[in-house]
Amino acid sequence: MQATGKPEIVMENNTSGSTPFIVNDCALLAIATGRRAQNLKELRDQLLIIHPGSIYFHFWGNLLHPRFDEPEYSNDFAAWSRHALHDKVLAERLSVVDPNSYGTLDELRQELIEIIEQRLDEREVLAWAQPDQQFEFIRALTVVFRTDLQFFAPEKLASRIGHMSVSSIFYHFIDAKRRNENRLDDFRNWLESFGGRYESLIQCLAMIDPYFTTLTRLREDLARIFSGCLCEADHG
Repeated sequence: MQATGKPEIVMENNTSGSTPFIVNDCALLAIATGRRAQNLKELRDQLLIIHPGSIYFHFWGNLLHPRFDEPEYSNDFAAWSRHALHDKVLAERLSVVDPNSYGTLDELRQELIEIIEQRLDEREVLAWAQPDQQFEFIRALTVVFRTDLQFFAPEKLASRIGHMSVSSIFYHFIDAKRRNENRLDDFRNWLESFGGRYESLIQCLAMIDPYFTTLTRLREDLARIFSGCLCEADHG
């Protein structure tokens, strides 16, 4: 579910006749589901039925709203396993799960369940979290805001992408892969509308894995790739 604002100011005149890239911003709101887990079996049972939007939040929400101090644990399931259950083995297994490797959230859900069930088979004693350290399942609501930026040429976008808000980067490069049927980010979808003119840039963007990084570093990578690929095209 999304809430969208209305456009305000057009920053660039259309001289090319192309469809503009309209920059949006977003906020990821946390919606309580009322579902909790105090041990690994309960976590597995809840994962079987929880809304896929909750899995999305617990993997990607940390990029916009960090909730744990240890960056080595890249998702909430891994961090909770380490901090609340004190299960370092499980935490390490969960922390290397890359959501980009799965076509759907349900495929990601199944991978989590298999990892947890394997750990349940290994453990003779079921570890319990303290009552005040239960895992609380949260679901994401993405609220979308239109900004005053739109671009008709990739070269113009390249000059400004390094100054976009990190939440705009999140919306167009990460959240887009969930929204778009072809699972491409918004940048690649837009660049493909120019035919094959920006194919090298599209291929470079496809190689970026945004998960094991920060939004600030991701923004820097995007700015560098846009600038580098377009510069090569100009001199090609």
